[in-house]
Amino acid sequence: MSYRRDHRSSKATLFGGFDKLEEGGLRTSSSFSHEIREHDNDKAIDNLQDRVAFLKRLTGDIHDEVESHNCLLDRMGNGMDATRGIMSGTMDRFKKVFEKKSNRRMCTLVVGFVAFFLIIYYLIRMLRYVRGWRNH
Repeated sequence: MSYRRDHRSSKATLFGGFDKLEEGGLRTSSSFSHEIREHDNDKAIDNLQDRVAFLKRLTGDIHDEVESHNCLLDRMGNGMDATRGIMSGTMDRFKKVFEKKSNRRMCTLVVGFVAFFLIIYYLIRMLRYVRGWRNH
């Protein structure tokens, strides 16, 4: 029996703080549980740091995307302003042209010719399409 007692006491000193290891019971000392909690906290902090770094990169990417979209919208706005200026100048010229009846007739004639040529172009194109379709 003394051998068993000596064996258990040497096991206890060997595993430092674990009692009843043979029976499956495991009691930890407060310093060991403190280390486990400390280790878990360190893992959680590392995980949180990784998430914060990811969110920081993500918000940086979003910021860059927003900046590029703002530049694009500014350029588009400037182009629209320039187009508005050109259109207003063109409309002023059309108003001057339509003030006189002879100019109105000339514009009507020009628009008629343009429409006529567009219709002829469309018909020729459709005719080529139909002929090409029949050959296949």
